[in-house]
Amino acid sequence: MIKADLFLTQENSLGSDSINTHIFSTEQIDKLHSNDTLQFIAEQSVAPFIFFQVKTGELNFDKDSLQKILDTFQQNNADLGYTPFIEIKKELRLHPVNEYQIGSIRDDFDFGPLVIFKRSTIIEYLRTVADLKHSSWYDFRLFCTRKSMPKLIEIAFYTYQESDLRLSGQKQFDYVDPANQIRQIELEKVAGKHLEAIGAKVSPPFKKVDFDTQQFNKEVSVIIPVLNREKTIRDAIQSVLKQQTNFDFNILVINNHSTDGTSTIIEEINDDRVIQITPEETNLGIGGCWNKGINDDRCGKFAVQLDSDDLYLDENTLQKIVNQFYAKHCAMVIGSYQMVNFKLEEIPPGIIDHKEWTDANGANNALRINGLGAPRAFFTPIIRKIQFPNVSYGEDYAVAIQISREYQIGRIYDPIYLCRRWDDNTDANLNIEKSNAHNAYKDSLRSAEILRRIDLYKD
Repeated sequence: MIKADLFLTQENSLGSDSINTHIFSTEQIDKLHSNDTLQFIAEQSVAPFIFFQVKTGELNFDKDSLQKILDTFQQNNADLGYTPFIEIKKELRLHPVNEYQIGSIRDDFDFGPLVIFKRSTIIEYLRTVADLKHSSWYDFRLFCTRKSMPKLIEIAFYTYQESDLRLSGQKQFDYVDPANQIRQIELEKVAGKHLEAIGAKVSPPFKKVDFDTQQFNKEVSVIIPVLNREKTIRDAIQSVLKQQTNFDFNILVINNHSTDGTSTIIEEINDDRVIQITPEETNLGIGGCWNKGINDDRCGKFAVQLDSDDLYLDENTLQKIVNQFYAKHCAMVIGSYQMVNFKLEEIPPGIIDHKEWTDANGANNALRINGLGAPRAFFTPIIRKIQFPNVSYGEDYAVAIQISREYQIGRIYDPIYLCRRWDDNTDANLNIEKSNAHNAYKDSLRSAEILRRIDLYKD
């Protein structure tokens, strides 16, 4: 008796009495994430379990391993399963995958290229699904998670040759590539439907912010956490000092015990608006440095981000941010930025504007993607209540999704910030272990936020 159907993007020499192998046509591969492909799978399969290759590339495995995965999945009675695998690049190496959480709803969660699920689940899904051209696999796997949590089977039973050999720092911007806009709109609708189904969807109206509840000596403080950035810190600070505003501002540079020439460069800038703060603690991440800034008595009404290797685009950045705060009565403002190299020449994908954000649904779409843009600015009394986690990755995302639950976030869609990509960027090229750690952390943030939203809206 055939126990499983195997749907692959290319030929495989596997032979087994319990596995029935199907090879997708070129047209089906091009529509791998469309309803048509899932409908084809449902129509062609005859077995109770289905293996589905969700990423193109070369897979190799043996029938005994496949049978072991099938038996393990069947014993766990899950609706969706996945495994780590052996990746072929310059050499063979294990490609681990993360445990799925309730917050793992981002559309690029790494299941690996091969998943297993029940035929009965896909039949049930196809009875109610809308016509999706680009996101049917995403919609289907969210459907599965509403029935049971996906099962990670800790057996690396196949090899896979990745066809996309770009660095992690290049792949992370695919979701904001204008060429993917139609797909992103569809993915956003799918994510919103899922959040509504589990009782975690946020809807306006949002709380209005009263900017007059507390007096501040400065309207704005630009906060710059820095550690060993002697090549870039002067440019960053100078891009703030040239700002033309109708309000007073200062710059709080949180020097996290730099050991190069960073401290000297900051001291050499002869301007009373530049305040260098060296924390007593030696264990602070970027989030901990941010807390030093926002909790300082000299912090202004609005705390505005600037990374130590980036720049404000021109002299109008701060004014545009403050104008947006008052126009929208919001607790947070996020701008748009332009990707540049160290020479400030534009590099792909160019301008990152997050135009997928809408006032009505931005708070929900924020849980689908891994970042919300830059520069980020906060109404200080609110961010003081929340505080940043003491980490050096995702600290801004952690507070942004909390703010979005109750308050409106204002957006500026014209670029006001230059994001420099160079070899010393911390996320320029992450190995799989570091990338998984980052993704697991953000998934944990989303999990906590989803559970808070479910609890908030359950009545």
